[in-house]
Amino acid sequence: MITPEYVRVMAVYNAEMNRRVYAAAARLDDAARRADRGAFWHSIHGTLSHLVWGDRVWMSRFDGWTRPDQPIRQSDTLFDAFDAMHAARLDADSAISAWAARVDAAWLAEDLVWFSGATRREQRRPKALLVTHFFNHQTHHRGQAHAMITAAGEATGDTDLPFILNFPLDNM
Repeated sequence: MITPEYVRVMAVYNAEMNRRVYAAAARLDDAARRADRGAFWHSIHGTLSHLVWGDRVWMSRFDGWTRPDQPIRQSDTLFDAFDAMHAARLDADSAISAWAARVDAAWLAEDLVWFSGATRREQRRPKALLVTHFFNHQTHHRGQAHAMITAAGEATGDTDLPFILNFPLDNM
């Protein structure tokens, strides 16, 4: 399904897009970041908070990170301060890149078994599928944040993967 190289490319893309989104969001004032804009997680702040929360949940399953205490329905309130959330985002992106560098084909070929709080039961799925979902989840909600940031008058720059990553995409 996917290769270790794909995981590494997506980790780099994720970090770069988060850098761009947070830079644009930082140019807005706190009220603009927290304004309810009708998105699933309501605001730019809430959406970015949910993304850090989601990354921590998935990485607790993939790499032993500490799982957030908040349930998913409170994931948009994980952080009070934008600066603290931004610092956590940078730390998470660095750790995700380090994890991606260690992922190998054998690990991707295994199943992951975990208890899902969302479904309230044990789940078993292929790790390759779950890693694909992990990066897709980031792209999905980051796209929502991007739309809200754009509507608020800021720009992130290009978001297209083939045009922002500057290294060969061999072996994908």
